[in-house]
Amino acid sequence: MTATYTTEAVDRLRRGMDTAVLSFPLTPFDAEGAVDVDAFRAHVRGQLAARPGAVFPCCGTGEFFSLAEDEYETLTRVAAEESAGEIPVVAGAGYGWAQASRFVAAAQRAGADAVLLMPPYLVETSQAGLVDHVRKVAEGTELPLIVYQRAQVKIALSTVAELATIPNVIGIKDGHCDLDQLQRLKLAAPPEWLFFNGAATAEMQARAYRAIGVPAYSSAVHAFAPEISQAFFRAFHSDDNTTVERLLSEFYVPLVELRDRGTGYAVALVKAAARLRGADVGPVRAPLKDLPADHLEELDALLTKGLALVGAGR
Repeated sequence: MTATYTTEAVDRLRRGMDTAVLSFPLTPFDAEGAVDVDAFRAHVRGQLAARPGAVFPCCGTGEFFSLAEDEYETLTRVAAEESAGEIPVVAGAGYGWAQASRFVAAAQRAGADAVLLMPPYLVETSQAGLVDHVRKVAEGTELPLIVYQRAQVKIALSTVAELATIPNVIGIKDGHCDLDQLQRLKLAAPPEWLFFNGAATAEMQARAYRAIGVPAYSSAVHAFAPEISQAFFRAFHSDDNTTVERLLSEFYVPLVELRDRGTGYAVALVKAAARLRGADVGPVRAPLKDLPADHLEELDALLTKGLALVGAGR
């Protein structure tokens, strides 16, 4: 299949990335571990009400790795319905190319505007193998694809030209925080490609990424405290370094320190914080585990402090 997507969705995504943070919603589960569709709809509505630049359902923060294909399609459809074309919806997809292609097909049926293609599962690969993987997935869809480099996937400079021959590849999300490498990729890439900072807590590196021409970023904090996330974004884009540094030192750095004390906390901590805000998102799914009581207590105090810093209440 030849890519036939219109540029309208990509242009909307570009505008969104220029003007707001990128939201990565959580996936709510009930007490029995089933997807809670009604709770997800409510959560997505809350995220959209904060007017992010785009919403990325069923990605890492949304526990894509624990979703069945039918659950994934339902959740993506809900996000598309709630957005109603106002804010771009970019669904995650991954695993090997055969499984990734099925998820991408589900995203297209569900009304997603684009797909974030996450690294292949488990295996390391050559650059030629990576290009083949992306090409095989791209050939089966009309949706534009953003390639996510993190973990075992690191795109070589020479690979950019190969990826650029795939019509529906539109950019790169970076999770390596290797700014030398990313700068080279950006300079070699087609000028219309989209790039954004996808570090675990992207605000920590936002100023460094902007220095190489990549100001857009995803915000895990937006999933539980859009007030803090948006306050940081406004300060960042207005060069209010006093506010940026206060939020970093008094909220983001302690948050990262707590996140680094547990395995899987890049998701579990975010979900715990959302529950502390009253969101009905439920527990994480195995193999992840929820926070122990002492870490939850620390998170609660930190959340109260962060909200106070931006003049918001619990």
